[in-house]
Amino acid sequence: MKKSTVIILLVLILLIAIVPLFALKDAEFGGADDAASDAVSEVRGEEYEPWYTPVAETILGDEIPGEVESLIFCVQTGIGVGIIAYFMGRFVERKKHSEK
Repeated sequence: MKKSTVIILLVLILLIAIVPLFALKDAEFGGADDAASDAVSEVRGEEYEPWYTPVAETILGDEIPGEVESLIFCVQTGIGVGIIAYFMGRFVERKKHSEK
């Protein structure tokens, strides 16, 4: 690649990362669970009551801290990426061995 192309791509990446911080200053980002419960409450005209309690909250007796939820989510993501990468590697190797 040319040096100018690399510089242009790096500047573009920085812009993509930095511009939303200033353009969306007062934006509020809620989770899908909050949006769904708000939509159900709006349709039914009454407050939404969850019909189950998460298993981990039942075992621990208290709500799971946000840091632990993030950790569990990251572990799930890592496992999923590992599985996908494993099978992609297998397909690449299979293709290499079949071409010989």
